[in-house]
Amino acid sequence: MRNENYFKGKIVLIVGFGRSGLASANLLDALGAQVYLTDNQDNHSTRLALSKLKSKEIKVELGKHSRDFVKGKDLVIISPGVSNQALPIVWAKEENIPVISEIELAWILCPAEVIAITGTNGKTTVTTLIGKALQKAGKRAFVCGNIGNPFCSEVERMNSGDFVSLEISSFQLENINAFKPKISVILNLSRNHLDRYKDIREYLTAKKHIFKNQDLSDYLVLNYDDPVIRSLAKEAKAKVVYFRKEAGLNPNEQAVLAVTSILGIDRDLALQVFKEFKGVEHRLEEVRKVNGVRFINDSKSTTPEATLWALNNLSEPLVLIAGGREKGNDYSLVLELGRKKIKAAIVIGEAKEKIKQALSAAIEVEEALTLDEAVSKAIRLARSGDCVLFSPMCKSFDMFSNFEERGMAFKALVSNLPGA
Repeated sequence: MRNENYFKGKIVLIVGFGRSGLASANLLDALGAQVYLTDNQDNHSTRLALSKLKSKEIKVELGKHSRDFVKGKDLVIISPGVSNQALPIVWAKEENIPVISEIELAWILCPAEVIAITGTNGKTTVTTLIGKALQKAGKRAFVCGNIGNPFCSEVERMNSGDFVSLEISSFQLENINAFKPKISVILNLSRNHLDRYKDIREYLTAKKHIFKNQDLSDYLVLNYDDPVIRSLAKEAKAKVVYFRKEAGLNPNEQAVLAVTSILGIDRDLALQVFKEFKGVEHRLEEVRKVNGVRFINDSKSTTPEATLWALNNLSEPLVLIAGGREKGNDYSLVLELGRKKIKAAIVIGEAKEKIKQALSAAIEVEEALTLDEAVSKAIRLARSGDCVLFSPMCKSFDMFSNFEERGMAFKALVSNLPGA
C-alpha cells in the first residue's frame, strides 16, 4: 500500500455498518487509527457484522446516532447507503470534520491503476469483464465495489503494477476529494435513485464526479450513443474515448473493448473472454427449469430500464415478479415491450400499487404479500415453454437487506420446488 502512515493515530468515525463499513473499520484499525462505528440499525445484519470486527478496540454504537459519538473526530467515512442528510454527517459538517467515502479511503492507500465504472445499468457486467480480460492478458487484477468485495477489503493485497476494476455508484461518488482513476467509464444514464436526488440532473452531477480530478494523463470512456453521456466530453480534462454500436456486440461489450484497447489488450483475447463469460450472479441468472418452465433470477434489477434489458434478452412468454422499495421509478417504461412478452405480472413490496397501476392497462397483474407467495402464484400462471422472471425494478430494503439476499431467497424458493 501507499500512504500507510496517513491514518495512524487519527480518530475516525465510520457511518454505516454494511460490508463497506466493516471493511473500512478493519482496515483503519490495522493502520493504527482509533476507530468508531455508528449505525442506526440494531438487527441481525449489524450484529453479524459486529462479530466480524477484528479488534475489540473498535468502539461501536448500534440502534441510534448520538452527537457525542461524532464530536472530536479527525475524519468521518460515509458508507454508500448513507445519505448526506443523515444526522452524523450533518453533525460532522457542523463540527467542520472532513467527510469522505469508503472509495476515497481506499484510493488514498491504493498503489494499483484504477479503472472505475459507473452508469445506471451494466456496471457489474462491465466491471467483471474488464477484470477477466486483464487476468486473461496475464495482469494481476482485482474486481471490487458493489460487485461483492469492497475496495477497502482488497487494498492491502495490492501492489504497484496491479489493476483494479472498480464498480462505483453515484452514492460512492458523492464524497470524493482526490479520487482519480486512470480510466473512468460512464455507461449510460436513466431515471434512478430519485428518492435520494431531487431530479435526474442532480443524479448526473454525482456521476460526473468520477472524472472531476482526471487530467490529460487519464482516459474517460463515454457512450457515444447516449446524447447526455456523449455531451460530457466537453467538461472533461482527460482524453475522451467513445464506445458505440457495433454489430454482434452489446453495449457492455463495446465499453469493455474501449477499455481494453486503451490498455493494449488484444481484441481477440477480449472477444474470447466474452465468449467464455457465463454472466454474473443475480443478473439474468438461470436458476432451474421445472416442468418446462425456466426460472430466471434478475434480482440486481433495481430500475425499469434494467428489467427492460432483461425483456429484450428473453424470448419466451414471461411471468414477471416485480416490486420492492419505491425510489421514484417510471414503471410504464416496460409497458410497450411488456404487452408483447409478459403474459402476467405478480407484484410485491412497497411499490406494488404503483407498478400495478402502471402495467394493468395491458397486462394481467396480481398482488402477493411475500416473495414465497409470488413464486407460488407464478407457478400457477406459467406453462411449459414459459419463463418466470424475477426482475424487481426496485430496491430491496423493504423486505431484504440487499439485492443479493433477495436473489438468494428467490433461488432457494425455486430450488425447493418439486418437479424434474
